[in-house]
Amino acid sequence: MVEETDSKSHWENVYDTKEPNEVSWTQLIPKNSIDLIQSFKLPKDAKIIDIGGGDSLLVDHLLNLGYSHITVLDISSKAIEKAKFRLGELAQKVEWIVSDVLNFKPTEVYDIWHDRAAFHFLTEPNDVSQYIKLVSTIAKNVVMATFSDLGPLKCSGLPISQYKAIELQKLFESHFTPLQSFTQDHTTPFGTIQNFLYCSFKKS
Repeated sequence: MVEETDSKSHWENVYDTKEPNEVSWTQLIPKNSIDLIQSFKLPKDAKIIDIGGGDSLLVDHLLNLGYSHITVLDISSKAIEKAKFRLGELAQKVEWIVSDVLNFKPTEVYDIWHDRAAFHFLTEPNDVSQYIKLVSTIAKNVVMATFSDLGPLKCSGLPISQYKAIELQKLFESHFTPLQSFTQDHTTPFGTIQNFLYCSFKKS
């Protein structure tokens, strides 16, 4: 297990030294995430939290679509500073939380929990269990995206956990019913290919 202080230092350094076109996870249009969020057909005031959102453009697109209750959580304050700067005055419409997800102390229930490429950094069973327990307590619907079993074994120099759809669904089955699952290649800003698994769930 990577200690939080080590993990935080790692991500602060990444966001302090690299631009969006220099990190593999950048998406100009996070279409799969948007489509899965919209598939729940919830009103625009639904409470949505983006886990490990960093300076992802998802929040920009959700604001443009009219969603009005968005929270972005990331372990890196540098990442959130970048996102706030990019959004300008619109940043005031978003709740920003700097925290390791495993230390997150939520004060509300979320209609949609979205996580693209944060969960797969949890490689210890106890951390995975803690994450699932947290999600099951405060989320009504879930959108998860991780590296598939055809994806990389590392990201940003850190080991990750690969998943097949059946494996991810089994982790959530005690509290959630699976809805959609599919894989898709993501082309990084520097031209490499990463295979992602997307799954959506609703509270059982």
